[in-house]
Amino acid sequence: MCVQYDGLTKGIAVVFGGLTVVLTAVGLVINPAVLFLALMFGVSTYFMYYHLSGKMAASLYERVERQAAQNTGNARRGGFGAGPREEWEPPRDGRRARRSQATQGGQRRGQGRQRQRRQQAGGRQRRQRVQSSGPSPAEAYKRLGLDPDADQSTIKRAYREKVKEVHPDTDSGSEREFKQVQAAYETLTDD
Repeated sequence: MCVQYDGLTKGIAVVFGGLTVVLTAVGLVINPAVLFLALMFGVSTYFMYYHLSGKMAASLYERVERQAAQNTGNARRGGFGAGPREEWEPPRDGRRARRSQATQGGQRRGQGRQRQRRQQAGGRQRRQRVQSSGPSPAEAYKRLGLDPDADQSTIKRAYREKVKEVHPDTDSGSEREFKQVQAAYETLTDD
């Protein structure tokens, strides 16, 4: 279960624990059949506690390491399906795995979303930088050999022809000219 749901899991575990106590009392006093329901809530409460204490993750990881040691002869060596690929220690003293990870370099929660936001922002910044440091629209039309009233399809066609002429992989090509043609195209397109 993800770290972000720990508070919810704790709340559910407390509710289940309370239901276990109440149902046990009801089962002993009124109807012994209710004890079965109390047992189910008790088992659920135990598994939630086991998960929240970090013991479940530690035991699972230790089993994976043992299996990897049997398969490869070396528990610390990674590989395809061979087990751990980095040094990891299970949380000590019943502390949460989240605290252990935080001391080893930060929490991983939300990193994927943060990375995606940074990449999107970086893309916008790069486009802004190219546009601000690139040629003016008049220079861009001139570089592509176009009139200022050219439409998008004409710009694209002229760009493709010009790129074929100046591409660095051709005999007469130049990397500097190629970059200038690209900058001109980026200035004139809506992308």
